[in-house]
Amino acid sequence: MRWLRQTAAVMAMNLRTIPARLSSSAVAIIGIAGVVIVFVSVLSIAAGFTAAMQGSGSPGRALVMRSGADSEMTSGIDGPHADIIKEAPGLRRDGQIAMASAELYVIIDLPKRSTGTGANVPMRGIEAVGVPLRKEVSLVEGRMFQFGTNEVIVGRGAQGQFANTSVGQTIASGQNSWKVVGIFEADGAVAETEIWCDARTLQGAYRRGNTYQSVLAELESPASFDTFRDWLTSNPQLNVSVRRENEYYAGQSQNMTRLIRTVGFGIAGLMGIGAIFGAILTMYTAVATRAREIATLRALGFDTSSVLVSVLVESLVLGGIGGVIGGAAAYVGFNGYQTSTMNMQTFSQVAFAFRVTPELLITGLIYALAMGLVGGLLPAIRAARLPIPTALRQL
Repeated sequence: MRWLRQTAAVMAMNLRTIPARLSSSAVAIIGIAGVVIVFVSVLSIAAGFTAAMQGSGSPGRALVMRSGADSEMTSGIDGPHADIIKEAPGLRRDGQIAMASAELYVIIDLPKRSTGTGANVPMRGIEAVGVPLRKEVSLVEGRMFQFGTNEVIVGRGAQGQFANTSVGQTIASGQNSWKVVGIFEADGAVAETEIWCDARTLQGAYRRGNTYQSVLAELESPASFDTFRDWLTSNPQLNVSVRRENEYYAGQSQNMTRLIRTVGFGIAGLMGIGAIFGAILTMYTAVATRAREIATLRALGFDTSSVLVSVLVESLVLGGIGGVIGGAAAYVGFNGYQTSTMNMQTFSQVAFAFRVTPELLITGLIYALAMGLVGGLLPAIRAARLPIPTALRQL
């Protein structure tokens, strides 16, 4: 109990004197806050990209591609094979209509609104059931395109990021022109970065013949997936792989998320070293200016560990203040910010919003406290070992 009372008394004295040393304390606080801002904002890119990708798709839908293909860009399915896929058991039917859309996926070059530089934008050719089987998709402006024409509808994310994608405008791609007649949303999924048109028209425009790249199928139920997959993969007429749609998109996000996280932790680590040195200098200054106070307390019988703990707590408080300020600044400045980046699997743009999640804010605060702890460790040891006669003679 005596040690606790001593420690609490010294801690209270240290914390009360922080305003008197505001200029030196601000060095540590600002340094740590800056690291947290960068750390949280960079990781919010990964969180937003992951949310856009992993929030895409449904376990009740299956994506059929050529065996060995890791994305729609590297897949290919002939028209007759697409018809066979639509006969598989486990596939939901609306009367005589199979709820499966054979689709073509191409990349077109469009300028970004912000910079005017070209970007790879995915354009998807769908069949008539392509929209009804995606229940999360809804038109928010304009109308649905007419099949057999060069009309398109554009995802909300693509419309916000790329030029000539508003209703009434015309998208030019090579020798092809596409009239935008509608804007759609898909609950923030990756589909919102795409441009949709008639698959047959897209085949003709790019001279693809009767070929597709994937078939999106709605299952009778999520439990029907095994029946659907096993029938297709065991059919000697086909050479396909089958994945749940949500699992496919979750896999697409892994490489980019890993890269962003690696960069984020690397930058934060380098900046954190600088912030730790700032905290060390701040706490050394605090110890130096209170050398006589510390020596007096020890001469009066205060334990050296109480002094050590009090200095560490002060450093933690400064780190915590910096962490809170940095986290708040990152949330206000970056949460919800709309941007787009390259999906390394398909080499096409994905529009998404930065997500400063509670988990990221907690991680940033923990990192700030760690910087404060490390930065205060050496000064705390020095304060505990300070010779009493020497310190008492200091002016």
